[in-house]
Amino acid sequence: MAKKKPPEASPVVGLFVTCLVDLIRPSIGFAAVKLLQDAGCRVEVPAAQSCCGQPAYNSGDKADACALALNTISAFEGYDYVVAPSGSCAGMLKHHYPDLLGDDPKTASRAQAFADKVHELISFLVDVRAMSQVAARYDGSVTYHDSCAGLRELGLKTQPRRLLERVEGLKLVEMDDAEICCGFGGAFCVKYPDISNAIVEKKTANIAASQADCLLSGDLGCLMNIAGKLSREGKDVEVRHVAEVLAGMTQDPGIGEEAS
Repeated sequence: MAKKKPPEASPVVGLFVTCLVDLIRPSIGFAAVKLLQDAGCRVEVPAAQSCCGQPAYNSGDKADACALALNTISAFEGYDYVVAPSGSCAGMLKHHYPDLLGDDPKTASRAQAFADKVHELISFLVDVRAMSQVAARYDGSVTYHDSCAGLRELGLKTQPRRLLERVEGLKLVEMDDAEICCGFGGAFCVKYPDISNAIVEKKTANIAASQADCLLSGDLGCLMNIAGKLSREGKDVEVRHVAEVLAGMTQDPGIGEEAS
């Protein structure tokens, strides 16, 4: 049996911050940088990056989606890896760019080479960098929501749980139907608000039933949707991106608490 190849020394990672993190929750980006540096990586954040193009892609606007994809590829081509603290955006970069740009021979090979370097943050830390320890403490119980894109497109399930087990003081409590959608779905929650609300209502009921102090996930869109519903229902549950807890950066208010 072949031995597993050890992680390469000091790879240069381009951090794809994502629009939501950049505009709404920058602390997730800082947590991602800390975790990547702790994993022995050099981290850069290209200023030329923009939206991954997923909203345009999902809405059928192929021209704008292609333009955004090519901008992203150009901004990140020089890095050893491209890492995003979002299963949704990472799924777009890794799985949909090759299809989106595959019709043009001039861009198809670039898109595939780019996609091969893309990873979701926690998956990268565990599967590529072999991270097994974190220098963090969280005194409380948490439950974890598996986002649709992270779970189904990228196979992200055990990786965050393995690292959460290493956080001092943290107790992980699994909720019922952790793998079920929260109802956000990007534009879905805008196009079908009643259906979205019915879905997230079941999610918040399961969160409350777990009696966990805090909800964690790896996608800010899911977290914002769930935090909003928890707030409207008057449920006192902290909401955070998993990277914030793993990096020990929980001094800021939880998601949704800033406007409280």
